[in-house]
Amino acid sequence: MKKWYEEEYEFDVEVTGFLHGDHTERYCRNGEEIGDKYTCTYGCPVNQEGYGICSKTMMMLYPLMEAVRSGGDLENLGGDSKYTKTLVCPDGCVIFKLTAKPLGNENFHKGGFWEYPDATSKDEETARE
Repeated sequence: MKKWYEEEYEFDVEVTGFLHGDHTERYCRNGEEIGDKYTCTYGCPVNQEGYGICSKTMMMLYPLMEAVRSGGDLENLGGDSKYTKTLVCPDGCVIFKLTAKPLGNENFHKGGFWEYPDATSKDEETARE
Protein backbone atom coordinates (compact mmCIF):
# COMPACT_ATOMS: atom_id res chain seq x y z
CA MET A 1 0.00 0.00 0.00
CA LYS A 2 1.28 3.44 -0.89
CA LYS A 3 -0.78 6.02 1.02
CA TRP A 4 -0.11 9.38 -0.67
CA TYR A 5 -2.89 11.65 0.63
CA GLU A 6 -2.90 13.08 4.14
CA GLU A 7 -6.52 12.66 5.21
CA GLU A 8 -8.65 15.47 6.54
CA TYR A 9 -10.08 13.58 9.54
CA GLU A 10 -9.18 10.84 11.96
CA PHE A 11 -12.02 8.72 13.32
CA ASP A 12 -12.19 6.95 16.66
CA VAL A 13 -14.84 4.34 17.37
CA GLU A 14 -15.23 3.19 20.96
CA VAL A 15 -17.41 0.47 22.44
CA THR A 16 -19.40 2.21 25.17
CA GLY A 17 -21.89 -0.49 26.13
CA PHE A 18 -24.20 -3.30 25.18
CA LEU A 19 -27.86 -2.95 24.34
CA HIS A 20 -28.64 -6.09 26.42
CA GLY A 21 -26.59 -7.79 29.11
CA ASP A 22 -23.03 -7.23 30.27
CA HIS A 23 -20.95 -9.48 27.98
CA THR A 24 -20.72 -10.43 24.32
CA GLU A 25 -20.06 -14.16 24.40
CA ARG A 26 -22.72 -15.90 22.29
CA TYR A 27 -24.08 -12.42 21.53
CA CYS A 28 -21.58 -10.38 19.49
CA ARG A 29 -19.74 -12.31 16.83
CA ASN A 30 -16.80 -9.85 16.81
CA GLY A 31 -16.29 -10.21 20.59
CA GLU A 32 -16.52 -6.50 21.39
CA GLU A 33 -15.81 -5.42 24.95
CA ILE A 34 -16.58 -2.12 26.63
CA GLY A 35 -13.59 0.17 26.17
CA ASP A 36 -12.44 -1.39 22.88
CA LYS A 37 -11.23 1.37 20.56
CA TYR A 38 -10.80 1.44 16.79
CA THR A 39 -9.08 4.15 14.75
CA CYS A 40 -8.88 5.06 11.08
CA THR A 41 -8.64 7.92 8.62
CA TYR A 42 -10.06 6.63 5.31
CA GLY A 43 -9.65 2.87 5.63
CA CYS A 44 -11.65 0.60 7.92
CA PRO A 45 -11.16 1.08 11.67
CA VAL A 46 -8.75 -1.30 13.43
CA ASN A 47 -7.91 -1.74 17.10
CA GLN A 48 -4.48 -1.87 18.77
CA GLU A 49 -4.26 -5.61 18.12
CA GLY A 50 -4.83 -5.03 14.40
CA TYR A 51 -8.33 -6.50 14.33
CA GLY A 52 -10.95 -4.73 12.25
CA ILE A 53 -14.33 -3.49 13.33
CA CYS A 54 -17.40 -5.57 12.53
CA SER A 55 -18.22 -5.32 8.83
CA LYS A 56 -21.92 -4.77 9.54
CA THR A 57 -21.08 -1.83 11.80
CA MET A 58 -18.75 -0.44 9.12
CA MET A 59 -21.74 -0.24 6.78
CA MET A 60 -23.31 2.18 9.26
CA LEU A 61 -20.12 4.11 9.98
CA TYR A 62 -19.09 4.81 6.38
CA PRO A 63 -21.97 7.17 5.49
CA LEU A 64 -21.46 9.06 8.76
CA MET A 65 -17.74 9.42 8.03
CA GLU A 66 -18.51 10.65 4.51
CA ALA A 67 -20.97 13.18 5.95
CA VAL A 68 -18.19 14.58 8.14
CA ARG A 69 -15.69 14.58 5.26
CA SER A 70 -18.24 16.54 3.22
CA GLY A 71 -18.47 19.28 5.83
CA GLY A 72 -21.57 17.91 7.53
CA ASP A 73 -22.62 18.17 11.15
CA LEU A 74 -23.43 14.87 12.88
CA GLU A 75 -25.99 16.69 15.04
CA ASN A 76 -28.09 16.93 11.87
CA LEU A 77 -28.09 13.11 11.84
CA GLY A 78 -28.93 12.67 15.53
CA GLY A 79 -25.36 13.05 16.76
CA ASP A 80 -24.25 14.18 20.19
CA SER A 81 -22.20 17.03 18.66
CA LYS A 82 -20.83 18.12 15.30
CA TYR A 83 -18.15 15.44 15.46
CA THR A 84 -19.68 12.70 17.63
CA LYS A 85 -22.52 10.23 17.31
CA THR A 86 -23.61 7.23 19.35
CA LEU A 87 -24.97 4.26 17.42
CA VAL A 88 -26.03 0.67 17.94
CA CYS A 89 -24.68 -2.06 15.67
CA PRO A 90 -27.06 -3.52 13.08
CA ASP A 91 -27.50 -6.69 15.16
CA GLY A 92 -28.69 -4.65 18.14
CA CYS A 93 -25.84 -5.86 20.34
CA VAL A 94 -23.14 -3.23 20.83
CA ILE A 95 -23.24 0.53 21.43
CA PHE A 96 -20.47 2.52 19.74
CA LYS A 97 -19.42 6.16 19.90
CA LEU A 98 -17.97 7.63 16.70
CA THR A 99 -15.71 10.66 17.11
CA ALA A 100 -14.19 12.62 14.23
CA LYS A 101 -11.06 14.70 14.76
CA PRO A 102 -10.14 17.35 12.15
CA LEU A 103 -6.46 17.04 11.16
CA GLY A 104 -6.20 20.38 9.35
CA ASN A 105 -5.44 18.91 5.92
CA GLU A 106 -7.11 19.95 2.68
CA ASN A 107 -10.28 18.29 1.45
CA PHE A 108 -9.63 15.56 -1.12
CA HIS A 109 -11.91 17.04 -3.77
CA LYS A 110 -11.69 20.78 -3.04
CA GLY A 111 -7.93 20.53 -2.66
CA GLY A 112 -7.58 19.20 -6.21
CA PHE A 113 -6.11 15.84 -5.21
CA TRP A 114 -8.54 13.74 -7.25
CA GLU A 115 -7.82 13.27 -10.95
CA TYR A 116 -9.07 10.90 -13.62
CA PRO A 117 -6.49 8.16 -14.22
CA ASP A 118 -7.02 8.47 -17.97
CA ALA A 119 -8.10 11.11 -20.48
CA THR A 120 -11.83 10.90 -19.81
CA SER A 121 -12.38 14.28 -18.21
CA LYS A 122 -13.75 17.12 -20.29
CA ASP A 123 -10.85 19.44 -19.42
CA GLU A 124 -8.28 16.91 -20.63
CA GLU A 125 -10.15 16.37 -23.89
CA THR A 126 -10.26 20.13 -24.48
CA ALA A 127 -6.54 20.43 -23.72
CA ARG A 128 -5.68 17.84 -26.37
CA GLU A 129 -7.56 19.68 -29.13
